[in-house]
Amino acid sequence: MPKPQQITCVEDFRKLAVRRVPRMFYDYADSGSWTEGTYRSNEEDFHKLKFRQRVAVDIAQRNLRTTMVGEHVAMPVALAPTGLTGMQHADGEILAARAAEKFGVPFTLSTMSICSIEDIAAHTHKPFWFQLYVMRDRDFMERLIDRAKAANCSALVLTLDLQVLGQRHKDIKNGLTTPPKPTLANLINLATKPRWCLNMWGTHRRSFGNIVGHAKNVTDVSSLASWTAEQFDPSLNWADLEWIKKRWGGKLVLKGIMEPEDARLAVESGADAIIISNHGGRQLDGAPSSISALPRVVHAVGKDIEVWVDGGIRSGQDVLRATALGAKGTMIGRAFLYALGAMGEAGVLRCLEIIAKELDVTMAFCGRTDIQQVDRSILLNGDIFD
Repeated sequence: MPKPQQITCVEDFRKLAVRRVPRMFYDYADSGSWTEGTYRSNEEDFHKLKFRQRVAVDIAQRNLRTTMVGEHVAMPVALAPTGLTGMQHADGEILAARAAEKFGVPFTLSTMSICSIEDIAAHTHKPFWFQLYVMRDRDFMERLIDRAKAANCSALVLTLDLQVLGQRHKDIKNGLTTPPKPTLANLINLATKPRWCLNMWGTHRRSFGNIVGHAKNVTDVSSLASWTAEQFDPSLNWADLEWIKKRWGGKLVLKGIMEPEDARLAVESGADAIIISNHGGRQLDGAPSSISALPRVVHAVGKDIEVWVDGGIRSGQDVLRATALGAKGTMIGRAFLYALGAMGEAGVLRCLEIIAKELDVTMAFCGRTDIQQVDRSILLNGDIFD
């Protein structure tokens, strides 16, 4: 087992996660819908952006610190909301939240998490963010928002692009369930993951902690499946944001924006920030990459709202590219999931250290010293996605 200090990039974590996480849960995190074309382009399109190397510039004093919705962050990165995080590693959401807190970046808990809102609040000291899906059961949603307020969550991230569920072939073929069904194939695969099994045996958190025991008639895993299948609300529209914002009363971030028209509507809704996101390529296959959508959205909203980007970020260089194109923040999902599955809390902390180091050194090579002053001029081809 390598030590965290021996890991030098996110890809190292991914290779370890393949070996240590059961196939159905690794595939859940590392897959897209249908042909996975958008999933692949999210990552590939970052590499099309080339840097301009500058020399003989005083880069002795450098700063990565900035703010996201008014919160001070060690770098313009937050941990994205990811479902089933606690199935990548036992108590995964707790471990990731603690690592994020230690490093100084925000952690976002998903509605579809294994650990509950209360679990995270009990194991951290600083406020975290909570991600909300719009469900048909509005009473459950109201109580979920109230629980997030009671836990002192400092921002609500409302995901808008899951009105219907994109088909992910690997999940169907793997028979994805939480906890895993004892099929022969799954039992054989689990037998090759003793570390994961031992850690999971030592926790009671093996189902959706925000839902089981809180939603009407959902008392166990068997009742959860049917409830989840019918709860995502295809009638979601901009009018729904008014009551959500009023109920929440705090910072509101809208996730899933890809088009300038929707970005303008988000501004009019009174949101504090928007996240350009195609759900990691897990919803509409054939949609453009998130980074390629960024310039058009930034141009449409100007300085009226903070614009962040999510999807395909695997390095600090990707964070710098997004910043150069106008993003005021970024979110990482798969990058920290690989690290979590590979090494738990220490892995997530090391992942953040790696990204920060890559961001800092690349910014220096480009002759810049302050992340808040980075713009398109650091790129050779900053207009490629205009």
